[in-house]
Amino acid sequence: MAIKIEILFPEFCNLFGDMSNMLYLQRCLPQGEFVKTPFSEEPLFLRERPSLVYLGPMTERTQEKVIEKLRPYKERLWQLIEEGVCFLFTGNALEVLGEYIETEEGKRLPALALFQLHAKRDMMHRHNSTFLGRLGQEEVMGFKSQFTMAFAPPDYHPFLEVVKGVGLHEKCKTEGIRYKNFVGTYLLGPVLILNPCLTKLLLTQMGLPQAELAFASEIESAYRQRLKDFHAKT
Repeated sequence: MAIKIEILFPEFCNLFGDMSNMLYLQRCLPQGEFVKTPFSEEPLFLRERPSLVYLGPMTERTQEKVIEKLRPYKERLWQLIEEGVCFLFTGNALEVLGEYIETEEGKRLPALALFQLHAKRDMMHRHNSTFLGRLGQEEVMGFKSQFTMAFAPPDYHPFLEVVKGVGLHEKCKTEGIRYKNFVGTYLLGPVLILNPCLTKLLLTQMGLPQAELAFASEIESAYRQRLKDFHAKT
């Protein structure tokens, strides 16, 4: 089975060390082809069906440019999502697929409207926190650093159930969106390294349930220790 993973706009959408997710995935899939699509080029997903499409966090100015870059391709994106292609969008990349982003002045910036989600910006107040959520029988840890809070209908395709921390917004008990094989989460940093259960989920969604994690024993041991420390502090 040929594995091809598309990394969208890595020269811009790489804040918070999130590109380490793809570096780790390369270690897990040495046989895979990782295609970095620069902002100036046409996305690979237009002419092919990648195993995974990845988009990382970006500045707010870049976010508006990415929305306009992808707007002509929204039907193709939705087609691939509906067909079960695996997607991972981290940080504010999820907002690109929402309905709109509201600025402090109340202006609504139209996004791609693939999901019933909108975000509100507050550029004078950055939210920083740690997070613990439940994914089935597993727990997922991560970090948040954002100028926005997101809003969606109750129980709208939740990715994680909040155990500790803030979900899509401060009163929301779920975090992110998971629809078919699409995963969008505000969690930042090397979430695949921090959470082997999440890496296994992505590999399974790509049709590789038997794929071995790179540095499996070290990754699992570190995960268990962080989880123990997290529970002890909270």
